[in-house]
Amino acid sequence: MSELAKQAVTQSSDSNRSNEGIIETFINQHPKVTTVDLMLFDMNGVIRGKRINVSQLEKVSEQGICLPASVFALDICGETVEETGLGFEKGDGDRICKLVENSLQLTPWQENSAQAIVTMFEPKSHVPFFADPRHLLETQLDKFSQLGLTPCVAIELEFYLQDLEHDEHGQPQPPLMPISGERMTQTQVYSLEELDEFKAFLDEILETCHEQRIPAENITAEYAPGQFEVNLKHTTDVLLACDQAMLLKRVVRSVAKKHGFYANFMAKPYTDYAGNGCHVHVSVLDSEGFNIFGKDKNTLLHAVSGLLSHLDESMAIFAPNANSYRRLQPNMFVPLHATWGWDNRTVAVRVPASEKHDRRIEHRLSGADVNPYLTASVILVSILDGMEKQQLPPAPIEGDASLVELPHLPISWDAALHHFEQSTFLQQQFGEEFCKVYLANKKHEQERFSAQVSPLEYQWYK
Repeated sequence: MSELAKQAVTQSSDSNRSNEGIIETFINQHPKVTTVDLMLFDMNGVIRGKRINVSQLEKVSEQGICLPASVFALDICGETVEETGLGFEKGDGDRICKLVENSLQLTPWQENSAQAIVTMFEPKSHVPFFADPRHLLETQLDKFSQLGLTPCVAIELEFYLQDLEHDEHGQPQPPLMPISGERMTQTQVYSLEELDEFKAFLDEILETCHEQRIPAENITAEYAPGQFEVNLKHTTDVLLACDQAMLLKRVVRSVAKKHGFYANFMAKPYTDYAGNGCHVHVSVLDSEGFNIFGKDKNTLLHAVSGLLSHLDESMAIFAPNANSYRRLQPNMFVPLHATWGWDNRTVAVRVPASEKHDRRIEHRLSGADVNPYLTASVILVSILDGMEKQQLPPAPIEGDASLVELPHLPISWDAALHHFEQSTFLQQQFGEEFCKVYLANKKHEQERFSAQVSPLEYQWYK
């Protein structure tokens, strides 16, 4: 067993003992809770798991709960992709899922209910299961830890509020504003009036986030009717940052439903409006807690270089499905080239204006449909590779990066999957087994999607 695996087993045992006291206290404080949702996040960022009676919680804390390994072979429709090798080929066997420490909390939108996150382990050795994206991120964080470094991450997510009723053409549409009763039709970025219209909804999001210890700092109106962005506070607990991003989506969707809306995190819900992004801010602290990007400009530039050099092969992570590539279009507030710049929102890798101690990199390429654990993993290993190779990036872009004459990033699903499949870097960093499972899952989804006949084909070709 590797040293990392041994460490994971020890940490798992310690976590179980810690969870037992937390669970007893939680049950005593919330005697009306009857059910608990145990959540496992799959390759696509879909929440899988089981709903148990609260009386089973202590047993789950001690022994774990069984779920099949094929959870990580499920496509976006919930069907097992046999090409991953995690289905019938291996008997579709179970693995043990254990509670993530301190993840137990109430779900305010569901009466007498709570939730907790679980992660998957091998049943006998208790080694982390290789295909669990949360464990993949743990492995990348360990690489930083071995160097005495700690990444610090903040995640921003955009979403659209939509009416539950479709328009006369059967298409999704922006909602009616609660106060005026008018349909949203205009782009009013940073509009305070729109925030006023949806104050009750937005306040409940922030209140629910507070109850669930999700550090949602602020909400802004974005570039299209009904589009908003939620910023999460930066933290050196990167796993927690990704947990919170996943839980934020659940909160927003649940509160939206309560208020008569639908919350849409698709990368491109509308043809004519901007897509939903997921912006990831990253800095790195040394063993004394100092920001190394602020201490040494060259280290920052090396990190930028690493990110740029691996964008092509990482696009299948940053744009994980067919709709993701609808967002990658000119004049839609999304970068299409491997570019960087100082305080420039048109580039893929931005260094925001800040004091030295707050200097960070903003990765602006991903859509809101990404799996945050996989996205953070790719960003971190790319940064580390750039720092180790000490290569400098090209000159920063000034002005509109969409006008530069550079090769496009892979902006088709087929091209992105090809780059991912050919990537020796990602296979070395993530392991061949993980890359095989991810690629098989996405190729299967692509084949199913391509076989469908769309409404537009009937309009154009009948």
